[in-house]
Amino acid sequence: MIFLHGNNDTQYATACSRYGHVRDFAKFFLDHGYHPRELWAVGYQGDQCDLTQDNTLRSGISHATAAAVPILRQFVQAVLGFTGAKRIDIVAHSLGVVVAREWMLQDNAYDRVRALVAIDGPNHGIVDCSPLPTNIFQLPSGGGFTPNSAVCDELGSDDTQLLGVLNAAGEIPPPTRYLVIRNKPGTPDFVYNSLPDGALCACSFPTLDRDGKPHDFSASPGLAGAETIDLEGQGQFDDVLNTAHLGILNSPDTRAAVLRFLTALPDQERPR
Repeated sequence: MIFLHGNNDTQYATACSRYGHVRDFAKFFLDHGYHPRELWAVGYQGDQCDLTQDNTLRSGISHATAAAVPILRQFVQAVLGFTGAKRIDIVAHSLGVVVAREWMLQDNAYDRVRALVAIDGPNHGIVDCSPLPTNIFQLPSGGGFTPNSAVCDELGSDDTQLLGVLNAAGEIPPPTRYLVIRNKPGTPDFVYNSLPDGALCACSFPTLDRDGKPHDFSASPGLAGAETIDLEGQGQFDDVLNTAHLGILNSPDTRAAVLRFLTALPDQERPR
């Protein structure tokens, strides 16, 4: 199993990142019968401490899908080579979902991925790239998510070049099995709507895509045809900003759902 964190997160808490709940997620699986050699996490986006010097790097090329896909490719090869496994499961959150899907598409790797768990991923774009001045995320203090930033170029609308090609290829190509876990559409999630989400709010009304067109991103984490679980009240599990988008990764509901999904799949032989 390979865990993929989201933008501006890390696999474990560091001096510059108070999140890192991927480690806690992996510990849950360790406590439920998995062996340490079955649990892996890849970090990307460089040194998170660089954000203390330039917060606009959050939306820059080093934080884009294009930069992370080659890292994931090399990591999967290393894990398969070390363990002798033929296939992997991927549990991804936020940006990590699109990174996983893009790698699978580029490498036609669906036969190597038994399951993809997509937790609140931007499969159809994000609201944070709105050109309205009321969108706080385009400010340097908010990460510099201007319409022309690298991340917004990839995810600022549902028909960017990246998402257009990715979703046109099919949202759940077989034989991979898929589970979507998301915040229920219409509930707070600062990546997909302008509702106050804990301490954060996209604060752009109406919601617009990067091109200034009105667009509803509330169902963005969905994958057509995938088993989907909608959760509410996930902000209680974000112990820093109380946001649902970040809390859903640290949620006991999410962890239990992922365990049920993976252990119910056929072919339960796993490398030990």
